[in-house]
Amino acid sequence: MRKITADWLFPISSEPIEKGVLITDKAGKILKIDSRDNHDLASLEVYQGVLVPGFVNTHCHLELSHMKGKVDTGTTLIPFIKGVVTQRAAEAEVIADAIERAEKEMLEGGIVAVGDISNVTDTFAQKAKGHLRYYTFVEMFDFLQEQNSDVEFEKYKAVYDALSVPEGSRRSAVPHAPYSVSRQLFKRINALNGDGDATISIHNQETQAEQDMFLYGNGGFYDFYGGFGIVLDPSKPSGKTAIHYALENLNPSVRTLFVHNTLTSKADIGAAQMWSDNVYWATCPNANLYIENRLPNYRFFMEENARMTIGTDSLTSNWQLSILEEMKTIQRFQSYIPFSTLIRWATLNGAKALGFDDTLGSFDVDKTPGVNLLNLENDFILRGATSVKKLI
Repeated sequence: MRKITADWLFPISSEPIEKGVLITDKAGKILKIDSRDNHDLASLEVYQGVLVPGFVNTHCHLELSHMKGKVDTGTTLIPFIKGVVTQRAAEAEVIADAIERAEKEMLEGGIVAVGDISNVTDTFAQKAKGHLRYYTFVEMFDFLQEQNSDVEFEKYKAVYDALSVPEGSRRSAVPHAPYSVSRQLFKRINALNGDGDATISIHNQETQAEQDMFLYGNGGFYDFYGGFGIVLDPSKPSGKTAIHYALENLNPSVRTLFVHNTLTSKADIGAAQMWSDNVYWATCPNANLYIENRLPNYRFFMEENARMTIGTDSLTSNWQLSILEEMKTIQRFQSYIPFSTLIRWATLNGAKALGFDDTLGSFDVDKTPGVNLLNLENDFILRGATSVKKLI
């Protein structure tokens, strides 16, 4: 048994407790939350700072870890995609080593679960070791070419079938983004996942070119696809933002995790939450800055009571894989968001989005959420020197 206490304890599912005590078994299962006054000080592990549950990283591309620093910053999304496509190839040993090191970085940074995008099988051997709890999103796209949707589906279905899911982890087939998935491929993905307990991830509204494509039938994606010999029909814009195409084709009965949402408006958020009560939103602020040099307006999401989560994206689009650094960035640029809100995004909301809140996300009795110590002062401001220490 361990009795861990700090200046503050954030259970997440209830109010913060000053000088709270977290009592766990040897495996880290929560047995009780108590007050320091009820214990002999000599029996406690006493720390300065704040105790919080393990972090949940709801959006990552672990398989791209070998590309750190290879793609320029600030180019906007389409040049970034071109950079990934042209520089992705590497020796298998290089890829595997980078994946292992990236996972170690997440573990040391207090991350306990990851929503991870997979286009190929490169991460599967590392995931099989069971160091982290993964929700693997096997991502599919057909560049909006209906005639190719069945072929592309079967290609990615082979990746889906190749994943041996460790105990506690999960998988789904998911669409890449509104601008890259045809209606026919959406149907095949929905049929594979069914109507049960599943989470679907989709990249959403990252760049103005994506909005222009659906609103006006023009923009950078027409040239981008043309470079691959793919002709898009410019005569049929919907006159609606990109997320509406996704809503028309996704399954509202499963959990849906919209990712990035850099240009998502308050009206878009409201429309999605009217469409389904299973909607979650993943923000990856450092990747947004890396690629588009802009952030979402988080005030829109807060005003709509949106269930926000936090992701890191990949080392191709980020300088590190750290949920703490993502929280720092949010608080640095939009400081009206309190720590209590950010830490919920980073823990319980993420666990719920992935369907992992049975054991993760909060200090509730019988959960094994992991325990992180943040060296915060009583003002709960995340500064540059703020660090995380994984205690369990």
